[in-house]
Amino acid sequence: MFSSHPEPPPELGADLELDPEEWASQHTYTLIGSLVVPRPVAWVSTIGADGRLNLAPYSYFNLVADDPPHVMFSSIGAKDTLRNVRDNGEFVVNLAGRGQLGALDKTAESPPDDSSEFDLCGVTAEPSQRVRPPRVAEAKAQLECVLVWHAPAGNGHVVVGRVVHIHVHRSVWSDGRVAPALYDPVVRLSRRYGALSAELTPEEAPADHALAQ
Repeated sequence: MFSSHPEPPPELGADLELDPEEWASQHTYTLIGSLVVPRPVAWVSTIGADGRLNLAPYSYFNLVADDPPHVMFSSIGAKDTLRNVRDNGEFVVNLAGRGQLGALDKTAESPPDDSSEFDLCGVTAEPSQRVRPPRVAEAKAQLECVLVWHAPAGNGHVVVGRVVHIHVHRSVWSDGRVAPALYDPVVRLSRRYGALSAELTPEEAPADHALAQ
């Protein structure tokens, strides 16, 4: 045994030492998810082989290179997003601001069989410039991406895409660049959502289960 505690204690009388394999996976998820914060949220739009649109939030997301720019996200399990990216090699990372949080949260739910998450949350599917999947018109910025590679990692499926087109809404631009205070991106803070400007109020904060990761 390499761990100081067999499960998460209510309080720590001594420093925690942990071999992640010695805790139940849910406990490890809760711990690591509260340490790696804040995490940006990718609102990923894809299109299926049948033409059906898909939109889902991922908080396992980040920038991995800038010349040329590449981003990654990880899907826990083989969800529709992953299948669509594998099938057609394209996706869009929509970057939501605080005002889009409610719509983003709803896309973690499953829509009826004859509709998509765009319909479910009432956002606008706007044509992209370089890829087939549409972008979310209401998002503050969008990164159109083509698949570079994907690979399994633990229970995740890591997807890396090269950014081939960038769209930024004029409302978040100031002094030659994106202004963080105007952008005010949605982030994941352990069990809670937050934004750059401040932690969300209880009225703004959606259910704890919401994000796909």
